[in-house]
Amino acid sequence: MMMRALYAALGALALAACGNDGGPLEPADTAAWQVATAFHASGNPATLEEWGQFRIEGERLVLAEGVVPYGMNTALFSDYAVKLRTVWLPEGAEPASWDDSEVFSFPVGTVITKTFYYPRSSGGFERVALEHDPDAHFDGRALDLSAVRVIETRILVHREEGWAAIPYAWNDDQGSTRLARAGAFVDLTLIAAAGRTEALSYQIPDVNQCAQCHVTNAGDAQIRPIGPRARHLNGTYPYTHGEQNQLAYWREAGLLAGGPEPDAAPRNAVWRGETPLGGLALDAAARAYIDINCAHCHSRTGHARTSGLFLEPADPVGASFGLCKPPIAAGRGTGNRLYSIVPGDSDASIFVFRMVTNRPDAMMPEIGRSVSHAEGVALIAQWIDAMAGGC
Repeated sequence: MMMRALYAALGALALAACGNDGGPLEPADTAAWQVATAFHASGNPATLEEWGQFRIEGERLVLAEGVVPYGMNTALFSDYAVKLRTVWLPEGAEPASWDDSEVFSFPVGTVITKTFYYPRSSGGFERVALEHDPDAHFDGRALDLSAVRVIETRILVHREEGWAAIPYAWNDDQGSTRLARAGAFVDLTLIAAAGRTEALSYQIPDVNQCAQCHVTNAGDAQIRPIGPRARHLNGTYPYTHGEQNQLAYWREAGLLAGGPEPDAAPRNAVWRGETPLGGLALDAAARAYIDINCAHCHSRTGHARTSGLFLEPADPVGASFGLCKPPIAAGRGTGNRLYSIVPGDSDASIFVFRMVTNRPDAMMPEIGRSVSHAEGVALIAQWIDAMAGGC
């Protein structure tokens, strides 16, 4: 089918960059990075360096003392970028409070970072089916800057008045950053099979776009983290001392209080973009992918609540999940299809069309990607095709 051919074409993509594509790095101004880890209770520091979350040693980006890396069972897709996630609580702060389904309640002073980068490869950058946390270039404490191209770091900081989102763009020297309140674009080139290329303007979101995703309750319009929930964190992470369950480690490290033991806690499937799935259940993998990529908007409080399409883990796969559900106001976003999900027919499903298309007025998610995630599309298409029945 036409869509299957599109999956194959997308699956052949690999990343390369315009400029700074493998040559030696300029020496970093390491003095600028030697700043004590800090909580900025107001304002927007001009550089990432001023937060003290990282320091640069030679060609290594090293986590500061007390800054803890973490990973997601199934990760959000962001134009094939890999992400280094960290969390830091000020000395003496109370730990985060447990919640079975919502984001943990973190104390004022918490700083969460997410750094986006692409691994270097011969002639460009490696395309990763779905990021692993950590990957081969991060050893649990430091990221090898000579092996990657860092694009941006986003900070979420918990202040007295609530959470604030502050984006930083990395300069080409990979030794300095700049505040990107208005966002920025980084020109990349996607290199497909047989040398075919496709231009990509990687978008660093502005503050308003950060809020569009992180305001998960439109009623109070407050920014909140999305990832640090029990079900996303309940898995092992290769720390420098060895692999350990993240929930258990967070309790030991004083980052988290309360909740059941990991075996009794909620847990999403661990899916890394692999096909075939092997022993992983198709439904579990698909629901985990939809949860992290879609559910923060498609909930009863999120920005997409007026669509009537609710995709949270507690929602059954029925009409409100899209099964034989006609769109409310999708416009050209239907792709001339009648229903969100047509059991047994992914090609006829709006759900898959909106994941495939890169048209700004039709694609889903609306922000956070510029290219389609071939592996994610294939997973959801396989999930729909395996459903019995029809509309």
